[in-house]
Order: sequence, then structure tokens, then C-alpha cells
Amino acid sequence: MRPRQSNFWKVFSTPLVLALLSAAGLFAALLGDGVWDALSWIGLGIPAILALRGLLQRR
Repeated sequence: MRPRQSNFWKVFSTPLVLALLSAAGLFAALLGDGVWDALSWIGLGIPAILALRGLLQRR
């Protein structure tokens, strides 16, 4: 008999990745200028773009 597989990672993997990207972007924004600014834009931009894409697809 096969053990029942947990749905935990199926449910929480995407929100966890988005939360980590957002936290990394916020942390990079606090660290400095130059490369840190670019990392903060990437870290905060990707979750924002994915959220907008999800909202626009529903309509």
C-alpha cells in the first residue's frame, strides 16, 4: 500500500516562493545602491507582475 502523499507543497510552494522573493527584494532595497537597487526591483517586480497577470486572466 502506498503512503498518502501530502498536498502541503502543492498548495504552499508558489506563495512561499513569492514571499521569499518579496522579502529578498525588500532586504536588498535596504542594503544600498547600484546592484542592490536592481536586485530589489527584480525581487519586488516578479511577484507584482505575477499578481497582475493572475488578476487580468480572471477577467
